[in-house]
Amino acid sequence: MTAIDGRRSGVLMHVSSLHGEYSVGSFGESAFEFVDFLVESGFSCWQVLPFCIPDDCDSPYKSDSAFAGNPLFLDLPLLAREGLLTDAELKSARQKTPFATESARLRCEREPLLRLAASRAKNRAEILAFIEGRPQLRDACRFLALKRANGGKPWQEWTVDAPEDEDYFYFAFTQFHFHRQWHAVKSYANSKGIALIGDLPIYVALDSADVYANRAQFCLNAAGQPTEVAGVPPDYFSEKGQMWGNPLYRWSAMKKDGFSWWRARMAHTLELFDGVRIDHFRGIESYWAIPANAESAMEGRWRKGPGMAFVRAMREVAGDRLIIAEDLGDRTPAVDDLLAKSGFPGMRVFQFAFLGDKASPHLPHTYKQNCVAYTGTHDNNTLLGYVWELDGATRRRMLEYCGYTDADWDRGYDAIVRTMLQSHAGLVIFPIQDLLGFGSDTRMNTPGRAEGNWSFRITREQLYALDRAKYRYFNELYGRI
Repeated sequence: MTAIDGRRSGVLMHVSSLHGEYSVGSFGESAFEFVDFLVESGFSCWQVLPFCIPDDCDSPYKSDSAFAGNPLFLDLPLLAREGLLTDAELKSARQKTPFATESARLRCEREPLLRLAASRAKNRAEILAFIEGRPQLRDACRFLALKRANGGKPWQEWTVDAPEDEDYFYFAFTQFHFHRQWHAVKSYANSKGIALIGDLPIYVALDSADVYANRAQFCLNAAGQPTEVAGVPPDYFSEKGQMWGNPLYRWSAMKKDGFSWWRARMAHTLELFDGVRIDHFRGIESYWAIPANAESAMEGRWRKGPGMAFVRAMREVAGDRLIIAEDLGDRTPAVDDLLAKSGFPGMRVFQFAFLGDKASPHLPHTYKQNCVAYTGTHDNNTLLGYVWELDGATRRRMLEYCGYTDADWDRGYDAIVRTMLQSHAGLVIFPIQDLLGFGSDTRMNTPGRAEGNWSFRITREQLYALDRAKYRYFNELYGRI
């Protein structure tokens, strides 16, 4: 459904944050256990972050490919059951700590282990046929293999134009098993009434299979370097704005061919999920273009985006499946008008509700039916961290708004959860940290900071300590089951 009908609720939990024994969350047993938690707690949606391969800072919003899945999510015990890994190899891969993603270790050890598994595959023809039947995955595997053949250099500096067969097969192997393992999770979730919501970053990385294979659709010079890059002007998260560095789309070229690359991207995403959130949707109406040689994002300017032509193309691909428009940031009447015409639900964030604007659209009593409301997003502080860091007067006003007047404000979180669930929002999403009552040291990402992000994980004990009966009661009480 492109618009939300009825009342539902869900949890934002990236796969990397799931519990497990091998340094990062995976598509194994913990994913199925999380589905069971959602069902027993009365939630019906599981939202994740982008599934693509993360960059060197572990961000899934800047990847080698918009189509290739993160091989770190492959469940090692499942590969072992297929005879692709030994018990000794599994034992050597066990994590040192369950509380955070062991990124440095994974970067050193996981690929060699998966290459061992790939070398033992008996179904090479099946794997290669699977990849060859999906052109964008084929291009991604070829790009990754070529990058290996060229010593990891960016594609503009490549001198080798043919990949090694075994490198290509390794990447094909990881994508084949990525899809097979995830679709087992998705089938189980759907059978239990759980809808899966993915996340589609609006931009891609310069050094990516997408730009390499589609150069005419990006704003590049003759040397393959961007003339302008993406970012945002000064906002809530950054006084000087953010210079993301992604190449901008040549929207005129994309529109001319009917947005074929975007259509393929949306179709691929909706093969993995039941719905999707389009990140930075306001960039479809107009986007912040920063000269590639600028010193800061403040040197950018607004340019018109593709607007309704893009929206119509995405709706044709999605049919009646849910598309959430992340419409946060610098809002204008033109953005609001595009969102209204699209029919897509926008986003509301509780943490933005008490910044001083008494008419804020983020105040829960103003929520529309066709919106998705969050206590916070992956870029926000946790709910506990947010409440803790508020000044006393704002904290008091916020809690009174939620009907909580006790002097001990540290016990007011259930009042916030209730306020969100009883709002008119058709869909309410809670980051898992907010259900757990965790502080700011567990936030997923701090925009503008390169290090220390994307590493949060829960333990099995923490998941099972959550009061499932309480959340089921709340969801039943407010008509979200």
